[in-house]
Amino acid sequence: MKANVTYWLDETAARFPDKTAYADEKKEVTFGQLRAQARRIGGELALRGLFKKPVAIFLEKGVDVLVSFMGTAYSGNFYSPIDVDMPGSRVDKILEVLQPVVVITTASLKEVFSQYAYEGEFLLLEDVLAEDSREKGALIAGGTNAEAGCDLDRAKESEAALEAARKKGIDTDLLYVLFTSGSTGVPKGVTINHRAVIDYIDWVTETFQITEKDSFGNQAPFYFDNSILDIYSALKTGATVYIVPKNLFAQPVLLLEYLKEKRINTIFWVPSALIVVAKLKAFRNVDLSDTLKRVLFCGEVMPNKQLNVWRKFLPNVQYANLYGPTEITDACTYYMVDREFTDEEPLPIGGPMPNTDILVLNEKDEPVQGDEAGELCVRGTSLSMGYYNNPEKTREAFVQNPLNRAVPELIYRTGDIVRYNERGEILYLSRKDFQIKHMGHRIELGEIETAVSSLPEISLNCCLYDEKHQKIVLFIEEELDKAYINEKISHLVPEYMLPNKLIRVEKMPINANGKIDRVKLKEYL
Repeated sequence: MKANVTYWLDETAARFPDKTAYADEKKEVTFGQLRAQARRIGGELALRGLFKKPVAIFLEKGVDVLVSFMGTAYSGNFYSPIDVDMPGSRVDKILEVLQPVVVITTASLKEVFSQYAYEGEFLLLEDVLAEDSREKGALIAGGTNAEAGCDLDRAKESEAALEAARKKGIDTDLLYVLFTSGSTGVPKGVTINHRAVIDYIDWVTETFQITEKDSFGNQAPFYFDNSILDIYSALKTGATVYIVPKNLFAQPVLLLEYLKEKRINTIFWVPSALIVVAKLKAFRNVDLSDTLKRVLFCGEVMPNKQLNVWRKFLPNVQYANLYGPTEITDACTYYMVDREFTDEEPLPIGGPMPNTDILVLNEKDEPVQGDEAGELCVRGTSLSMGYYNNPEKTREAFVQNPLNRAVPELIYRTGDIVRYNERGEILYLSRKDFQIKHMGHRIELGEIETAVSSLPEISLNCCLYDEKHQKIVLFIEEELDKAYINEKISHLVPEYMLPNKLIRVEKMPINANGKIDRVKLKEYL
């Protein structure tokens, strides 16, 4: 029984000590090096007497972040990544909620961090992972004598502290806290424990048959839960993760060439990244038919129009639509794309993953009937422990299962409106807070977006509701007029759902997670 994700690293480092685990533009680390370096970091944290405490990671996206994650996990503490490009006001709000006991960073970034309201301890990577310490750390972690100039007493104390932390730890201890936006302007820290990640990654690796022969092309920021699949699938199986340079996602041909060069056969990206590749016809320049094996996506709706482009050029790839908010350890339902869809059809989010139960409840908290729409709720091991230092928001989202009054049993209310299709598959309609009442009708804005996405001229689009003027506002990038769009989608949505106003933006704003930035678009209203 594994109570900590680092058991995977121990086993994989023993099997493949010299195989590349993670690689970025500047460096790479083998599983043996990853374990040695992580244990040096973990040992330092443990020797400071820290256990089950929040550790902030303030580093440029790259290998060092992942080493720090593992080091924190070894020590029995939990990590929370803070992006170096995050707005200062947001960082201060996160620090206020998280109250980390230590920040792992570098000497140069420590200077940057000094602008924030933090007065705690730091752990500088260059001090812990000094060049001469790397070899010694590897020897110590392997249990071999490393006396030449090494402080054996310190090393023994470190190993003893790590062993003590492991013995004390249980699988419901926190592994990480990831911050999402909050309706009040204060970020919410989603807490996830080791058991939830172990359960999720067991499903991922078994379902998609991930082995040491596979390689991932990581797109998701490490403060975004989509990254969990890449990071920990590799840790368990010995697969390699290549951290794709961010600038390549604006250059689709170079992006595909990178996948081909690195022999990346598995990607798990947000749909926006896949849409750009389809939109710019990059497949005509780069043939990935002998490279890509799996294309997984999650985070927002994947329009079939763009997915059909991928399927046309790469028909033998396994495509899967995963769904789930951060509070559900990345995903809770999935759909293996197993049939053809027209451009205007919605793609199902499928059904629940094993050991996960999906409840679709109406406004009376009763299971929906037939094709009735309702809120998707989840119960199971995957659930977050709640929002860090935020009991009020936790009580709002994590509630007693209304279908079980006999014993305490929490479910998470996702706020997503879904329904079942005739095949028994779940269809995502919209966010609960994207549901509007217009001209006396209840309308899901996501349904309008799906209809607009089916038009061949449209790449990205977004619908918002202007409450003040009671208008449905459609945002697009293309030079098209409202009358043309409404005519084309009039057979897909009723008249009362046709956009009342059209706003063209030169480029659809995308937030740090790769999703359309609806907050930014609201500025146009």
